[in-house]
Amino acid sequence: MEFDVVFEKQKEGGFTVYVPGLPGCISEGETKLEALKNVKEAISLYLEEKNKSEIRQLLDSVSIEKAAVKIHA
Repeated sequence: MEFDVVFEKQKEGGFTVYVPGLPGCISEGETKLEALKNVKEAISLYLEEKNKSEIRQLLDSVSIEKAAVKIHA
């Protein structure tokens, strides 16, 4: 399976990474690569606790899109 993940660079260093399609599925790492490795493990553990129906329902409840916004200065 493939999931969208969001990386947030932290002021104190490292990255927090979360999975919008899986509420509460979050991890971190000192580097982006480490954070990605860690979140893949977090996703696997998260999905172990769910059945296929629950996973499909979670995935259907989230839509990720980009939005263009004009800012007037």
